[in-house]
Amino acid sequence: MNLTFYKYQGTVNDFVMLDNRTKIFPKENTDIISRICDRHFGIGADGIILIENDTKFDFKMIYFNADGSQTFCGNGARCAVA
Repeated sequence: MNLTFYKYQGTVNDFVMLDNRTKIFPKENTDIISRICDRHFGIGADGIILIENDTKFDFKMIYFNADGSQTFCGNGARCAVA
């Protein structure tokens, strides 16, 4: 799988950001998320941010921690808006 990604840093945290408006990223597969975030064998990041379409807003942010769990991240939100 080839994906275009961006790496953002926000107040000590770093994130892999993906434009997922076409729904190509398999966000149900937490193993892929963990492998991408691995600092030794992957890209290395504290988490992954997916930018997706939303019906009420310009976009929505979906955040996954490096272990694949889904939460909210304030520093990640700052990067997503940038």
